[in-house]
Amino acid sequence: MKTRAKSALVMAPLLIIVFLGGYFLIAGVFLLSLYALREYSAAFGEKKPTSWALWASLAILYAGFLAIQAPGGVPAGPAGLFMGSYFWVLCWLFVSLVLCFVSTLSMGKKDILQGMATIVGVIYINFLAFHLVLVDAAFTQPLYVSGGEGPGLAFRISGLHSYVWIVMLAAFGTDIFAYLTGKLLGRHKLIPSVSPNKTVEGSIGGVIGSVVLCGLFARLFLPHGLAVCIVIGILGGIVSQLGDLSASAMKRRLGIKDWGTLIPGHGGVLDRIDSLLFTAPLVFYTLTLNAFFMGSAL
Repeated sequence: MKTRAKSALVMAPLLIIVFLGGYFLIAGVFLLSLYALREYSAAFGEKKPTSWALWASLAILYAGFLAIQAPGGVPAGPAGLFMGSYFWVLCWLFVSLVLCFVSTLSMGKKDILQGMATIVGVIYINFLAFHLVLVDAAFTQPLYVSGGEGPGLAFRISGLHSYVWIVMLAAFGTDIFAYLTGKLLGRHKLIPSVSPNKTVEGSIGGVIGSVVLCGLFARLFLPHGLAVCIVIGILGGIVSQLGDLSASAMKRRLGIKDWGTLIPGHGGVLDRIDSLLFTAPLVFYTLTLNAFFMGSAL
């Protein structure tokens, strides 16, 4: 119980930054990514990826996005943000890949797989985690707390009317329900060579839990997005488990149990957000496609 209480205290700031949203979320996701990169690099031991390329890629990504968000940047709304972000992310990806390949020039006799590990780190952590920021920026109807006269003094808060909560519920809800269902009903192993404790029954329970939580939350706070949230609940329940299993496979190949030790009983930051990394892009692209085809900004 003490371990779970400590874990809750460590994860509490994440919930706070999701509620605040905006620049708070951008800063929070940036710091989470920074720490996750640290854990990722340390897991490789002496054959770690090139750290400076990972840090530089992360800094360039967020600096460019903040420039897009500045007054006079990309037009507001999902369409404008999507097109602006789409162009910027392509530019960032090109620059990041150049950095990764340039980093191999200084490797000398080191294993070329270190260069590949650098590229994987850029995509796996920097790119995938960035979708949390995109979901908040494109699909949140924020609350504004005025700090005085004039729109320039308004203070933006995402509150509970944010689809970032759907990302959280699909990822963490799947994890929790899969664990509970597996404990109670688990009989058939899912992929024992990758994760021996996961069961087919637990996997199904995780998807059901994701659908229930996403549906209930949407019914209360995002009623216009109820249908798409149920779809996300189904797909997110599957994709989040793929994220967890993929991370388990990587850790098994690296010969480690956890990415880190920051969160008692749960490992490191990367251990807690591995399912989130797959779920956030799913939610962003599902919402974008829904807005495009249904003609609604949600």
